[in-house]
Amino acid sequence: MSEKIKVVTLGCDKNLVDSEIMSGLIHERGYTLVEDREEATVIIVNTCGFIDAAKEESVNTILDLAELKETASLKALIVSGCLTQRYKDELMQEMPEIDGIVGTGDFDKITDIIDEALAGAKPSYVGNPVFNYDAVLPRKAAGPRYSAHIKIAEGCDNACTFCSIPIMRGKFRSRSMESIVAEAGTLAAQGVREISLIAQDSTNYGMDMYGRFALPELMEKLTQVPGVDWVRLHYAYPGFFTDELIEVIANNPKICKYVDMPLQHSEDSILKRMRRPGRGRDARELLRKIRSRIPGVALRTSLIVGFPGETEEDFENLKRFVEEIQFDKLGVFTYSQEQDTPAARLPDQIPEDVKEARANELMELQRRISNSRNGGRVGEELEVLLERYDGRNDVYVGRSQYDAPEIDGEVFVSGYKGNIGDIVKVKVTHSFEFDLAGEAIA
Repeated sequence: MSEKIKVVTLGCDKNLVDSEIMSGLIHERGYTLVEDREEATVIIVNTCGFIDAAKEESVNTILDLAELKETASLKALIVSGCLTQRYKDELMQEMPEIDGIVGTGDFDKITDIIDEALAGAKPSYVGNPVFNYDAVLPRKAAGPRYSAHIKIAEGCDNACTFCSIPIMRGKFRSRSMESIVAEAGTLAAQGVREISLIAQDSTNYGMDMYGRFALPELMEKLTQVPGVDWVRLHYAYPGFFTDELIEVIANNPKICKYVDMPLQHSEDSILKRMRRPGRGRDARELLRKIRSRIPGVALRTSLIVGFPGETEEDFENLKRFVEEIQFDKLGVFTYSQEQDTPAARLPDQIPEDVKEARANELMELQRRISNSRNGGRVGEELEVLLERYDGRNDVYVGRSQYDAPEIDGEVFVSGYKGNIGDIVKVKVTHSFEFDLAGEAIA
């Protein structure tokens, strides 16, 4: 077939997985996947619609790419993902540049949509978001890789008042353990050495399908897949973080000593308004337990500042919480007033400039904490997965088990002669705010 397809991914790692599946289906159909947008005859934009900034980026990207119909080879512009699931009618009415749309539950039909869009039909495939892909669907990455994400579930049942994910992705749906392990095997055969587990609520995995929290068992099975060296956990909901899960992370050498647990806030009044489980003291107790039972564990969280009703006292207490816990990694988000969410209707909305000031203040505090905790790694010996070579400085750049791909720091490795994709032991000699540097150990 003569058509050349480019897939553009915006937003989170879960979107990236969806894009790789669409790319796999497109490749199987016989279309050619290309990287150069100027060369593409069809472009698919896999959008994010989670917060206002993401929606704005998605719309701007669509408009920018639409200009290629006049200046390059583009025949059809297709939009997929969360934005289309949430705003399908508005997009088709207000953006004539779009030639077809597909929602979060229908991206397995992408090749039909391409055919219809090229025929001028303006297809719209946006049904209920109930699709849950299995290992039978192919995945195709743009290039070689040694780390990959696996989506273990779709949707969410938690109904946090600030979040629109259930609107866009539907109810929580676990994948079968067999399909996840099979996908890990396929990825490992392609050279992937690190598997990062993602879902909107990873710790709830299995409850709907098996009637129990099955994440510990799943993680154990994944470490038995030949070729898999690291298994990493993301988006662990604090309410379901069991003692069994702690023990599995602590005792299995192939499971990264890394816990990504979005807590969102520390103050009971805000957590109640957010409709989050537990209270601030519960989070403190859980974090202390994790640190005591998993020596050397890296803790990552995300926090929201400027939630409706957040007082100066609440914010000061949140800063004290961050200072007390000393998170290794921290992401800070300003509250976004999302349409059709309960929090959007709450009184005492916070001005944007106050939100931004609080976010900056909290990140400045975290920079100091991160610098200190990284300093504590100097002298340690770490295993590092090498991801690229910097010829200008003659160093390899990679990550330890304490850093997740794309979002955390890196390790600069000197004195090594080998290949990208190797896992090499490194003695840390220098630390920076977010990164480390060291010498390879022969």
